[in-house]
Amino acid sequence: MNKELAEIIKIYATKSDRELNDYLLGKSKSNLIAVLTDLITMYINDKNSSTLREFLTVTISGYNHTEGKIGYNGYKQNVYGRPLMCEAKPKNIRSDGKRKLNGGGNFTDYTHERLKRDLKENLHMLVSGFVDGKLIYILEFPFNCEFFVSKLKRQLNRRFPDGDVTGQFLRSANFDYRDFVKCKDLRVVFCLPKTELEKYRNNIVKGFYEFLMGGCS
Repeated sequence: MNKELAEIIKIYATKSDRELNDYLLGKSKSNLIAVLTDLITMYINDKNSSTLREFLTVTISGYNHTEGKIGYNGYKQNVYGRPLMCEAKPKNIRSDGKRKLNGGGNFTDYTHERLKRDLKENLHMLVSGFVDGKLIYILEFPFNCEFFVSKLKRQLNRRFPDGDVTGQFLRSANFDYRDFVKCKDLRVVFCLPKTELEKYRNNIVKGFYEFLMGGCS
C-alpha cells in the first residue's frame, strides 16, 4: 500500500467528512488516479475477501448483486415472474504462484439438506477466474446439471453415508471444469479474446485452457 493511500484511509477512519474532502481536494488528478488504481488492485487481489470479484462476476452476467454472507449472490427476473437466483464462485490466482485456474470452486459447510435446497431453488452457477485481478472468464450453467450434482452427491455420500448428522458438515464440496463442461445449457458469459488468453496459458490447467480456447472468440 502506498503512503498516500494509507494516509487517506487513516483520515477517513479518524477524521470528519469535511477534513477528508479538504484533503482530497488538495490532491492532483494524477495523484488521485494513482491512489484509486492502487486501492482497486489491492482490493481485487485480497485473499481474505472475494467481494469485488463476486460483484463483477454477478453484474457482468446480468444479475443484481445481493450483499451479505447469507443467501445467494444475485438474482434477476425471468420469464416466469419468479426471480432467478445465482451463486458466484470467483477464483483469483497470482501469475507468479503455483496454483492454476481450473474452472473450480467449492461450497463450504455443505450438507444433504443444503443440496436439496439448492436443487429446489433451481439456481444458476457463475464460475469465474482471475489472474492478478484480471478477469479471464465467466461461465454460467444451471446448478441442476446432472454431472455437477453428481459430483456434489458423491462427496456428501462419502462424508455422510447415512444422511446428515446434526452439527456436522462437509467442510468443502469442490468441483472443477470437468464437472460442468458437458452441461447442455453451459454459457460463456465472458472470455478474453484468444490472443489475450494465450498470455495466461501457463496459469490455466491444460484441459481447461483448451476448452476456453474453443469457446472464446
